[in-house]
Amino acid sequence: MTENWRELNLANWESRVPLHIGPDGYDLAGFDDPDHLSSVVRYDLPRLGRLDGLDVVHLQCHIGTDTVSLARLGAKSVTGIDFSPSALAAARELALRAGADVTFVESDVYEATGDFDLVYTGIGAICWLPDIRRWARTVAGLLRPGGRLFIRDGHPMLYAICDPRPDGLLVVEFPYFETDGLTFVQTDSYAGSGEVTSPASVSFNHGLGEIFTALTEAGMTVTALEEHREAPWNPLGDAVIPSPDFDGEFVLEHGRDRVPLTFTLQAVKPESGTPSLPR
Repeated sequence: MTENWRELNLANWESRVPLHIGPDGYDLAGFDDPDHLSSVVRYDLPRLGRLDGLDVVHLQCHIGTDTVSLARLGAKSVTGIDFSPSALAAARELALRAGADVTFVESDVYEATGDFDLVYTGIGAICWLPDIRRWARTVAGLLRPGGRLFIRDGHPMLYAICDPRPDGLLVVEFPYFETDGLTFVQTDSYAGSGEVTSPASVSFNHGLGEIFTALTEAGMTVTALEEHREAPWNPLGDAVIPSPDFDGEFVLEHGRDRVPLTFTLQAVKPESGTPSLPR
């Protein structure tokens, strides 16, 4: 494994923040409407449901658009956790602008603590973590008995496909299963205009079976697993187009049934509690 993966990724995400809060970045002005939700949470809502009275934690919350959206679903309390100080500063500004009561905490995911009814984690999150079993133990430790995990993220099959090719072919090039990670250098980001000044990053794929097994080993019960044709960013260049069915989502232009782009998984912590597991 690249020994300085965390330092590279932190620098990368710190340098993305100015792009994401700038022109052509995230839709921050939309939150001036008290009923506005991020496109990601709008997509999740039929499966996620209302959060009335729940204590919610959002892992890897970045600049807080999804976090603020969760707070607007009636949650009793919402906590956003991220390791990027610049992202959290932007998230706090957004919450103030939106009039949302959200607490933001600077922490690595693996070090997160608390007592919650719902752990929410979203698009482009777990690919930055090298050990999915440690992640699953962290999730179980954050949940009260009866609490729920909700995750929609990029599908591991999508992450195994090569970067956009001029011939438009979808070619499996990268590992599907968890490995020591891959280093990429990319000077632009998925949102906003400008150059990422710290372009190197290290990412880690995790197969669906590995995610499922990690959660069950941590004492969780998986209750739902769905695979989707849509993704809320353009991962494959000219091979995808805006979805005609979901605002803010993208689909393959041709042969949309060939490969899933995202997945949603839900799991619960049994009422009897999670077994004590070594970390």
